[in-house]
Amino acid sequence: MKYVNDFYDYEVIDCGDFEKIERFRDIYLRRPDPQAIWHMKNSKKINVDAVYHRSSKGGGSWEFFKEINTWQIKYDLSAKDKIIFNLKPFSFKHTGVFPEQAVNWKFIYDRVKSKNNLKILNLFAYTGGATIAAALAGANVTHVDASKGIVSWAKENAISSNVSHDKIRWLVDDCRKFINREIRRGSVYDGIILDPPSYGRGSNNEVWKLEDDIYDFLVLISNVVNKENGFVLYNSYTTGLQPAVLKYMLSEVFEKKFSGTVESYEIGVKVSSTGLYLPEGCSGVWYR
Repeated sequence: MKYVNDFYDYEVIDCGDFEKIERFRDIYLRRPDPQAIWHMKNSKKINVDAVYHRSSKGGGSWEFFKEINTWQIKYDLSAKDKIIFNLKPFSFKHTGVFPEQAVNWKFIYDRVKSKNNLKILNLFAYTGGATIAAALAGANVTHVDASKGIVSWAKENAISSNVSHDKIRWLVDDCRKFINREIRRGSVYDGIILDPPSYGRGSNNEVWKLEDDIYDFLVLISNVVNKENGFVLYNSYTTGLQPAVLKYMLSEVFEKKFSGTVESYEIGVKVSSTGLYLPEGCSGVWYR
């Protein structure tokens, strides 16, 4: 497992009973987590600022114990470059950041920093952590997400992080349609990052179901990746999709076709009260 150990504005304090208690700088939240199937030991000792309650009918809602609107946290990529996230309690328990992704932001930053003038494509790009990491390292980034509101949120994060306005191209689009257009244009990217949902809909109500669509989508993006010196980084939260599955897919689509190296790994965060690590999905990368 690769885990976050240098995200000082974020901490999982305790977890269990399908929940976790987290600190986002000075805001304390209690949110659901399907991986935490054991019992929580320290929950009564921790006062939180808000709790997300699941509904038996699906979804859920926040209960606030103090007023929370928006706040910021930062992640240090280097002594100079920092990603600054603007957070808020959002629908379906989200806050606008997945902190365990710091391990991937650092990989992206280090990979891009060692090269010159790379073109990076970030698909299903959410609030822009990976986009900002690549742009701060010097890449020209195309950021694609089907949600106009989420793209606007990512733009705010880029401004807060002091990213030059000409480093990122922002697109509200269906990722499959975008890739098909890029194939016709003959576009090539030095790195492709994707963090697709288990289920979703595109900007024109296109249906995405990961188990049905992801392998063919990887084949599709193999047509626009730099075959000589590129990389593809794929992250998944889908329950049951193990690191070995990611490695198998990336090996079939990229390694067999272009050679190179494939790695896959769980990602997680350390629980400060126990010293153990809470798994939060998995990632796989192909690179040359």
